[in-house]
Amino acid sequence: MFDTSQQMEVFPTTVDLKRIDPSLNMRRFYRMSVQPDLFGGACLVREWGRIGFRGQMLIERHDDEGRAVTALMKLAATKERRGYRLLDRVNAKD
Repeated sequence: MFDTSQQMEVFPTTVDLKRIDPSLNMRRFYRMSVQPDLFGGACLVREWGRIGFRGQMLIERHDDEGRAVTALMKLAATKERRGYRLLDRVNAKD
């Protein structure tokens, strides 16, 4: 009925954020993705650090994909309030 290749996701499962402020010598990234686990739940994988370096990783387990996506959306909103911007918005400014 629907062509799945042309449908857009209502809730994102991957978010790439960056915060670049040359006056503070700040070049940071924050990446989040929702991935299924082996037990029928979902994991929110969070990676962050300085751009150009490996950074850190944290995996949060959730009961289902809906809860993981909700956690992703809340965390993305918090990061945007702190000055992080979505990757395509950062590129549009440069």
